[in-house]
Amino acid sequence: MPYKEKDIEKKYFSIGEVADMFQVAPSLIRYWESEFDTIQPQKNKKGNRQFTKDDIEQFRVIYSLLKEKGYTINGARELLKKDKQKVKNTEDILDALHKVRSFLIDLKKQLDS
Repeated sequence: MPYKEKDIEKKYFSIGEVADMFQVAPSLIRYWESEFDTIQPQKNKKGNRQFTKDDIEQFRVIYSLLKEKGYTINGARELLKKDKQKVKNTEDILDALHKVRSFLIDLKKQLDS
């Protein structure tokens, strides 16, 4: 049975792809990688970073703390050290709520037209 393109899931993402996902410069990703031990991408033979979905999830939590909530690097590092799972759960809930809100806004636009 031949595989359909959507059945094949990408395992690794380049630093450029991750930077595009969050609309930041690749240098910021490298910097945060040096500041937070939770971001640990693998490197290929050429030394290029290969980010997994777990790495991207870690980056998403850090991005939210620093860029959206205004934490300092030290503050975010301490918060993650204290209760990483609670922070991740909170971020997951907020992400789900943003998706529901977007869905409802789109639904309202469709109903209005």
